[in-house]
Amino acid sequence: MEKRENGQERTEGVSREAFLEMYREMGISREVLDFAGGILEELAGRFQDIDKMAEYNQLKVLRAMQRRRVSEAHFAATSGYGYNDMGRDTLEEVYADVFHTEAALVRPQITCGTHALTVALHGNLRPGDELLSISGKPYDTLEEVIGIRPSSGSLAEYGITYRQVDLKEDGSFDLEGIRQAISERTAMVEIQRSKGYQTRPTLSVSQIGEAIAFVKSIRPDIICMVDNCYGEFVEPLEPSDVGADMTVGSLIKNPGGGLAPIGGYIVGTKKCIQNASFRLTCPGLGQEVGANLGLIQSFYQGLFLAPTVVASALKGAIFAANLYERLGFAVVPNGQEPRHDIIQAVEFGSPEGVIAFCKGIQAASPVDSHVTPEPWAMPGYDSDVIMAAGAFVQGSSIELSADGPIKPPYAVYFQGGLTWPHAKLGILKSLQQLADEGVVSL
Repeated sequence: MEKRENGQERTEGVSREAFLEMYREMGISREVLDFAGGILEELAGRFQDIDKMAEYNQLKVLRAMQRRRVSEAHFAATSGYGYNDMGRDTLEEVYADVFHTEAALVRPQITCGTHALTVALHGNLRPGDELLSISGKPYDTLEEVIGIRPSSGSLAEYGITYRQVDLKEDGSFDLEGIRQAISERTAMVEIQRSKGYQTRPTLSVSQIGEAIAFVKSIRPDIICMVDNCYGEFVEPLEPSDVGADMTVGSLIKNPGGGLAPIGGYIVGTKKCIQNASFRLTCPGLGQEVGANLGLIQSFYQGLFLAPTVVASALKGAIFAANLYERLGFAVVPNGQEPRHDIIQAVEFGSPEGVIAFCKGIQAASPVDSHVTPEPWAMPGYDSDVIMAAGAFVQGSSIELSADGPIKPPYAVYFQGGLTWPHAKLGILKSLQQLADEGVVSL
C-alpha cells in the first residue's frame, strides 16, 4: 500500500522486487521461487492450524511455569554437588506439570537423547529381564546400548535380553505379535514414536496410547517407555498423557527450543524416575546431586519458546513434503497426512540426491554455511552418514538440519528450523542444489 507524507510517496512493507533480489543474492533462482510459490499458497490453511496448536501448547507451558512460581531466583548458577538447587528442582516440577507425570529428571548431565534412553533403560531393567520393542528396530545408536550390535556395557552384557515385534506394513502395531512376544520375563516395552532412519510412518499419540493399553491389559506391571524424540509439542497430548510410564527425549531437539546447549529429560512415574536418577548419578544420591552449571536459564527459556519453534519446524517439514512430492519423490509422511513429529523423509534412490540435498541445507545455515558436508563413518552407525547442520548448538536437530545413511533406499531426513523463514530458505536451497547438480528438473 502506498501513502503520501509531505508530498512524498513511500511503500509500506517489502516489495516483491526486493524479495526477489534478496533471494537472488542468497543463490535462489527465479525458477525455484516460482515452482515453490504455488505450493506455499496451497499450504496457508494448514499453517494456520499449526499456529493454533502452537498457541495451545504455549499456554500449557506457561500455565506450568506460573503454577510453579518460576522467578528470577531460579536462574542462579550452582556448582559442585548442586545440593538444594532450587532452579533445577523447580524446572523438573515444571516438566512434570507440562507432561502430566508424577516426576521428572531434566539435567545437563544427560548428554543427548540416546543417553537419556540409556539412563532410563539401565535404571529400570535388571539381570534376567527382557526388553521388548513393539515398534520394530530402534534407532541406530540404541543398537549398541541394547546389545543388538555387541558393545562394552550393553544391556546384553548385564544379562538383559531383547526381542522386537515389527510394525505391520501399514505402520500399525501388530497386536497379536505383541501378545505372543510378551512373556514372564518381559519387564519393559519400548516404543519409538519417530521413524529414525526408516521410511515408516511416525506413530501418533493416539496409536501409542492404544498399544500401551493393550500391553497393560496383558501385564499391568510391564513398564512402557516411549522414545519421544522429535515429537514434543507437535500434538496437544504427549505419550505420558496416554499411559506411558516413562517418556524420554533430548533438549537439543524440540523441548529445548534451540536455546538449551545440552541436556535430556525423562518424565514418568515417581519410581521409574527415581530408578533412572540412581543410574544417572549413583544409588542413594539420585536427584539430590547434579549442579546446573549456569545453564538453567536456557532450559527454562528454551522450554517456553519450544511450542512456537516446533511450529516453525513443522511448517518446514510440510513444505518439504509437498514440494518434493510434486517432483515425484516418495516422501514420508506425504504432503497431506497429519503430522506426529518434525521429521520429513525424502527418498531419492541415489547417494547423489541425499548428498546434494544436505549440501543445500548446509549452505542455508547461519553457521558454517561455507562448509561442504560429506559422508563419514560416524560413531554409533552401521554405514557412512552425511549430516548437514550449521547450528549454534552442535548436533541440534531442532535447528535446521538434514542427515541420512548412505545406503538404500537413500533417504534423507530433514528436520528443524528455529524460524519459519529459515526453514523455508533451507528447503529452497536444497532444491536449488539438486537442480544445479542435475538431480531434478523443474
